[in-house]
Amino acid sequence: MFSIKRNLLVFSFALVSAFSFAQTPEVWKGLEKSLNFYLANDLGRNGYYDQKPIAELMGNMAENVDIECVVAAGDVHHFEGVRSVSDPLWMTNYELVYSHPELMIPWYPILGNHEYRGNTQAVLDYTNVSARWEMSDRYYTKVLENDGVTVRLVMIDTAPLIEKYREDTEEYPDACKQNIEKQLMWLDSVLASAKEDWVLVVGHHPIYAETSKNDNERIDLQKRVDTVLRKYQVDMYLCGHIHNFQYIRKAGSEVDYVVNSSASLSRDVKPIDGTRFCSGESGFSLIAADKNVLNLHMINKEGKVLYTVTRKK
Repeated sequence: MFSIKRNLLVFSFALVSAFSFAQTPEVWKGLEKSLNFYLANDLGRNGYYDQKPIAELMGNMAENVDIECVVAAGDVHHFEGVRSVSDPLWMTNYELVYSHPELMIPWYPILGNHEYRGNTQAVLDYTNVSARWEMSDRYYTKVLENDGVTVRLVMIDTAPLIEKYREDTEEYPDACKQNIEKQLMWLDSVLASAKEDWVLVVGHHPIYAETSKNDNERIDLQKRVDTVLRKYQVDMYLCGHIHNFQYIRKAGSEVDYVVNSSASLSRDVKPIDGTRFCSGESGFSLIAADKNVLNLHMINKEGKVLYTVTRKK
């Protein structure tokens, strides 16, 4: 029975992909709401693979949709992070790739596992170098507001919450130095007082996802983070790391769990329990919100909307 359901699910995904449509500036404009921003992650490939075309697409779309900022959900730098604020990778992975004038807007980043292989403090300190790189701490919160619509971004630091990284002190030397309980207490306090129209928690690693990566990555976050998200019924948990698009709903949870694809090199994916949509295409997401509706549009490298996750009040 499960195999039949799974085959039907795969077929429905194929239909969605087949009927996704090529975008034009007019269609892009139709996606716009009062408050709009991008979600991008797993970027840093020195412009290779799909990174440069996707960066150009993001800029071109921003000529037609009023984009407030870019939420960068980790792994801006593959593979060993950066050594300092003057590491050439800042140019080849970021500045010279995301050079479109419409992308000269605030970027709100978090650390991914690849940043934890290098100098994590340099990623924070780049805030003092770049006018658009705004990373106040390893985890932080930011409220976006436009036309009376508010979105609270709660940016968390997931690698130190996963034992795999804490135990590998040679590969990820800074992970074990971070205080787990301090971050989780902060997360609880921020969500307890959040009054915005929409509350989105952003981490690099998924809580639920189809992946060949170590199961303990997700088990640790289910135990430490998901309990807090469910407690406060946040709208969405957004992440990357897996290099494909996934939208998952779990029984007993009101949270939409979204895995955003890589903005450079993507990977294949298949549905699992709770999967509403998945795609192995590369791309990014456009999040558009008003007082009553928040849409997360999964967009591939050709500018097609593959799927839209919708939250309604």
